[in-house]
Amino acid sequence: MRSRVIGAALFGVGVLALVFAGGLAFVVAPQVDRLPYDLERTQSVAEAPNARFLQITEGKAKVNQGTLRSTITVQPDAKETAELDGPLDGNAVVWLVGQEVVHTESKALISAYSTSLALDRKTAAAQQWDKQWLDIGNDRQSVNYSGQIYKFPFGTEKKTYDIFDRDINGTQPASFVKTEQIKGLETYLFTQRIQDATQELPADRLKLLASQLLPGATNGKVSYSNTRSVWVEPTTGQFIKVQETQSKKLVGDNGQEVVILDAVFTYTDDTIATSADTAGSNRQLLQTVKLWGPLALLVIGLVLVIVGLLKALRRPRAAAVAGSVPEPRSGPHAETVSAGVGKPERATQRTDPDRQQKSDG
Repeated sequence: MRSRVIGAALFGVGVLALVFAGGLAFVVAPQVDRLPYDLERTQSVAEAPNARFLQITEGKAKVNQGTLRSTITVQPDAKETAELDGPLDGNAVVWLVGQEVVHTESKALISAYSTSLALDRKTAAAQQWDKQWLDIGNDRQSVNYSGQIYKFPFGTEKKTYDIFDRDINGTQPASFVKTEQIKGLETYLFTQRIQDATQELPADRLKLLASQLLPGATNGKVSYSNTRSVWVEPTTGQFIKVQETQSKKLVGDNGQEVVILDAVFTYTDDTIATSADTAGSNRQLLQTVKLWGPLALLVIGLVLVIVGLLKALRRPRAAAVAGSVPEPRSGPHAETVSAGVGKPERATQRTDPDRQQKSDG
């Protein structure tokens, strides 16, 4: 009886483990590789030493040289996310993003922007949303985001992805190059090349720059090139390292030109280390929930079910059955009783001498 009780208990625990394995694999796992609604505020810092850059101070434009420091801040917009409807409801999250570029020596602000956009929670690609905006000064403008911007998809593949570039207000392909180890993590390196594209600027600003930097020019355009390299942790899609080799030239309507930006921005060591630590922890969590957790529960559940069944269905031992037969007794009837176990003797074969004599008389 005790063996059957233990077997039933093991069987029940095993079935429960199998149920948890299925729930983890088919209910929890499909939801865990999504951008969270409660994302913590993050910052990524990149520096460009010995850069040439355009600086405008009190309306006067000048090309200076020094170290630039770019800081991008990302935080979720819970209010706008809660108001998403239609296909975006439950499938997208709204982020508020800002960037500041400062001259580290003088602490002067060189450029800045802020923006609001909706991202797909699975692919992290920008979604069509009628409330997205971009502010590069003190004027919010409409913008049509698409492609990857601040993150790659969960489960990044070795293929080409489109990355949105704010300076050209559009996407260009970023091709997979190779795998590379960074801080103990395997990353995928993608490279995007933008060559001699035109950066759109307000007409009054172009005229001001041309008149001050290109004597004799009355108007101009900005020619923009950028080689963007992004190292991505593939399980999470997080950026571990980013490097951008940027070049901008102001080309006047009189044929003159001047370099207004020549800089190589690279994530700082602190940003790379923090990104790697975060991606490593998130990667381990995803693998536990999607693979190792369900697999371990499946194995444990099957073992407990089998052991429980074996215990519950096991018959009593033969020794216990034999032990229920009474021991042979001593006395006048011992022979008869013990004989009953084997072949019984017929009592009629025994005769009483006295009864024989009386019968004869």
